[in-house]
Amino acid sequence: MTAGEGFAEVAVDVAGVPGGRTYSYRIPDALADLAPGDGVLVDYGRRPAVGVVLALAGDPGRETKPVLSRVHGGESILPPLQARLALEIARGWLAPPGLVVRAMLPPGLLERVVLVATPAPGDPVIVPEGPAAELLARIRAAGAEGIAVPDLPAEGSRATLLRRLRELEGAGAVALAWTVREGRSGPRMERRAALTPEGRAAAARLAAGERPPGPPLGPRQRILLLDLAAPDAADDESAARLADAYGPSAVAGLARRGLLTLHAQIVERSPTAGRAAPSRGSLPAGGERNPGQEGIVAECAAASAERRSIAFLLEGPTASGKTAVYAGAVAAALAAGRGAIVLVPEIPLALPLLDRLRHDLGLEPVLLHSALTDGERADAWRRIRAEATPVVVGTRLAVLAPVRDPGIVIVDEEHDPAYKSDRTPRIQARDVALLLGRLAAAPVILGSATPEIATIGRARNGELLHRRLPRAAGRPPTVEIIDLRAELAAGNRGLISEPLAAALAALDPSVGDRAILVLNRRGSASVVLCRDCGYRQVCPECLRPLVFHAATMGLRCHHCGATAPVARRCPACASARIRYLGGGTERVEREVAIRNPALRVGRLDRDVSERRGAAERVVDDFTAGRIDVLVGTSLVTKGLDIPEVTLVGVISADVALSLPDERAAERTWQLLVQAIGRAGRGDRPGRAIIQTYLPEHPVIQAVASGDPTELIEDELDRRRRFGAPPYGRIVKLTVAHEDHATAERLARELADRLRERSVVEARRTDVLGPVPAYVARRGGRWRIHVILRGADPLGLLGEDPGPPWSVDVDPESLL
Repeated sequence: MTAGEGFAEVAVDVAGVPGGRTYSYRIPDALADLAPGDGVLVDYGRRPAVGVVLALAGDPGRETKPVLSRVHGGESILPPLQARLALEIARGWLAPPGLVVRAMLPPGLLERVVLVATPAPGDPVIVPEGPAAELLARIRAAGAEGIAVPDLPAEGSRATLLRRLRELEGAGAVALAWTVREGRSGPRMERRAALTPEGRAAAARLAAGERPPGPPLGPRQRILLLDLAAPDAADDESAARLADAYGPSAVAGLARRGLLTLHAQIVERSPTAGRAAPSRGSLPAGGERNPGQEGIVAECAAASAERRSIAFLLEGPTASGKTAVYAGAVAAALAAGRGAIVLVPEIPLALPLLDRLRHDLGLEPVLLHSALTDGERADAWRRIRAEATPVVVGTRLAVLAPVRDPGIVIVDEEHDPAYKSDRTPRIQARDVALLLGRLAAAPVILGSATPEIATIGRARNGELLHRRLPRAAGRPPTVEIIDLRAELAAGNRGLISEPLAAALAALDPSVGDRAILVLNRRGSASVVLCRDCGYRQVCPECLRPLVFHAATMGLRCHHCGATAPVARRCPACASARIRYLGGGTERVEREVAIRNPALRVGRLDRDVSERRGAAERVVDDFTAGRIDVLVGTSLVTKGLDIPEVTLVGVISADVALSLPDERAAERTWQLLVQAIGRAGRGDRPGRAIIQTYLPEHPVIQAVASGDPTELIEDELDRRRRFGAPPYGRIVKLTVAHEDHATAERLARELADRLRERSVVEARRTDVLGPVPAYVARRGGRWRIHVILRGADPLGLLGEDPGPPWSVDVDPESLL
């Protein structure tokens, strides 16, 4: 520790800490070697709490408490790089530092401070019969190690339990102390069985038809010995598996005779265990990258080896070979002795990219995403920390992985809104990746066929190096625009137009033809309506229309997840004339299956991906040709590189265009271009059919022509005028309250204070609102926004306003 660094900035792991706020603690001489990333025990208020040191600092100029002790057995909780990253995230996104640290750790890994009761030393104190005596007996039975108060039975309230413990402490019967208890995500242990030298000798005699020395062996014991001694048998086997196959008595009997040895072994819980590597990789035939790809890889290799922070926008149409660049950049980082992080926007896309890296580079990346079990996440975290140069593939969670020295950070499909977290900490993983690259002095690649318009603006401003790739495989598909108004006038009231129906009927699965149908709306009907009085079934919490799902024969709110049964009669007028309007992926799946019984139809949307492993199975089946037509939401427009896809149909290109959101046009353009790019990636020509009620819309015209230049220029000009990214920043403040009038009052008061401050301090930041949220009521609370837009909205805000306000820096949407 250098002179003047006698204090630590600590992220305290307790509820209610304001966003962006760390606490300063004095470092005692006994802990002079304390470093960023170390876990510590500190006094917070009236009780001890666990914290993580995020930085060392000088004297804050005020009275501070000392760090009490180091925790976690002396091992740091976070690598120093991640400690610095956590501090920057907390400040840049106004997030509570303790929650940022928890997001970096698997659930349950961070220690917890608990009150432990132990028998007091000396002669036992006699306590009158009753609840207190029973409590004391239980504590004494635990011995010198004592028992954690949360583990004691609370016969009544917890307050009563604590009062009795304090009375026992006052009587000198017990001692109470705050202690750090390990989290729940420990390694998984498995008992393994292996042959001893005596066991191998006995097996050899059995194989030769001779009887081993000692008591006779049972038939199952003899078979078990021979199987374990087989030439292709593993050195050791799971004792539980052997017990299931040969019987517990056979395993135990051989162990007692010294023919088997039993030992405990840590077993990694991995979602990819047993998954075979793919047969083809991302490099072209012969394994050579083209000059454009090779040039970008060389730039990344030089930056990684020289420890230079550099950021690329890698723009290339689908099938341009961006994945080949990713693989080359990862290989270069590994050659420089550094690790790698590769991000994908959605869980179903992680395994295909992981498989490509396994095939191309001959390594086993670590998979990290939110759908892993607690044990799998803990094992992945430990493996990442243990490896010198780990390669991590995952969703936005992976940008927080404990890679000590990343030599490359890659964000595939950088434009995707899934990179923005909707929960605290509300990070944007793409921007965190850029921040991580600067802190680690490493190159960053932002790849996309349809970059976010703000990212294009940053490249023009010189913040990113813009590199473009031409299409490297197949040829662009033909694009047809179908006017649904004409279809409706011709009497077609279904979701599938006649040209798309004819194209589906012409698919030939015998030669491998496959199709993708896109509708960015789930369910079977988007509105359930009474034909007599017009009543709509809505969510009682959000007041938004409930969506009918035929798979469960029920209604679901797509905003808060609430479910409800379908009303047989109208709740308003008792009419039985209930009608289902609109449609989603479930309805499309059913219509295609009915009209084309020879085609095997699958579906991929959030309803499917919520079931563990279901999305991966659907993607694998479609890749392997066990599904002919894949119906889905935007999930099916990302990362699927399947040469056999010859047809893409967009059921409704207008789903998002009518939303009152400033990014509606951009998001629709990205979705359509990404969807079209799934077709024609092989030798056979591709065809894309886009159905719309707005064929004249600039977005539809840009997609049809393949030239988005005018659309991008218009969007950038609009953002320049309004101070939106990349020419400024946006902060969305949302107040949520059970009482609507109170929510409005709080929103007005904050907006007025900020406007006054903006004028007094002459800040170039606009204060917009208050305005009701698009979903005005959620979870029983009314939600109202105040929007800050300009050069420095965080400087105007100053600090986290705290409950009942939430802060979203650079939000994905203003709805």
